[in-house]
Amino acid sequence: MFKRMSALLLVGATVMTMAGCGSGGTTSASQPGSGGGDDKITMGFSQVGAESGWRTANTKSVQESAKTAGIELKFSDAQQKQENQIKAIRSFIQQKVDVIAFSPVVESGWDTVLKEAKNAKIPVILTDRAVDSADTSLYKTFLGSDFVEEGRKAGKWLVEEYKDSTETVNIVELQGTTGSAPANDRKAGFAEVIGADAKFKVIASQTGDFTRAKGKEVMEAFLKSNPDIDVLYAHNDDMGLGAIEAIEGAGKVPGKDIKIITVDAVKDGMQALADGKINYIVECSPLLGPQLMDLAKKVVAGEQVPTRVVTEETTFTQEQAKQALPTRQY
Repeated sequence: MFKRMSALLLVGATVMTMAGCGSGGTTSASQPGSGGGDDKITMGFSQVGAESGWRTANTKSVQESAKTAGIELKFSDAQQKQENQIKAIRSFIQQKVDVIAFSPVVESGWDTVLKEAKNAKIPVILTDRAVDSADTSLYKTFLGSDFVEEGRKAGKWLVEEYKDSTETVNIVELQGTTGSAPANDRKAGFAEVIGADAKFKVIASQTGDFTRAKGKEVMEAFLKSNPDIDVLYAHNDDMGLGAIEAIEGAGKVPGKDIKIITVDAVKDGMQALADGKINYIVECSPLLGPQLMDLAKKVVAGEQVPTRVVTEETTFTQEQAKQALPTRQY
């Protein structure tokens, strides 16, 4: 009888302990990183969409890295709509995830939902893109590229390419999604560099939404309204690849009749560079997954992390693309 009562007391104590730790083996959102023993981190991740080869590679990197790191990933595709991301973040808050990471569709309009996450004591990590909030306490860190510097690199190549020319250089620009950090910053960095020489003139600039189809459509319009285009600056490879179709459709030779600069360095873009259809690519690596998971573990554990983590990237000429293509991961 004594043994039976002891066993019942032990079971009751165990049930109470389990109830106190929370269900599903995840840590409590109100105490990130707390809890006993075998707690598993749950991350809510909101992706911009699947608008380009870069974004697809970025998603794959995040998903594979979460699995390797033993982090449970709740993934949401915003389909390039801010309202979808805000709904996803609120859903993650309701689910009491341990950490939220997202790549913002646009820079502005996040304060309200990020304050909700902060009030719920759920740390937030920005990945790939920044927000323009004045309250930097709303997120722990921003992991991603320096988009302004990418624009500068594109501009520096162009200035060097035309350093001996005295004639006007007519440039058209395919911008990324309106209001997004990479679109704003790549435009600003490029303009900063070429603005020092009056011969460089941006005669048309319009969004191509980072997609190949829109890049082609806008480039077709550029070609009809501006017969004398010397250079195309596209904010990503996919828009540049779409523009190549438009240029060829107009009977011109991409890379020769119109020089092309793009950003990203995904395989299709690198192949076009190796083939001479693109002249120069500024790299923007999508493989942020491993660094993101490392940062997530640290912020959930309450460790201090840098408020800005910049990824290391390079640039590619035609010959460099040929050398890099055989081992390119994305």
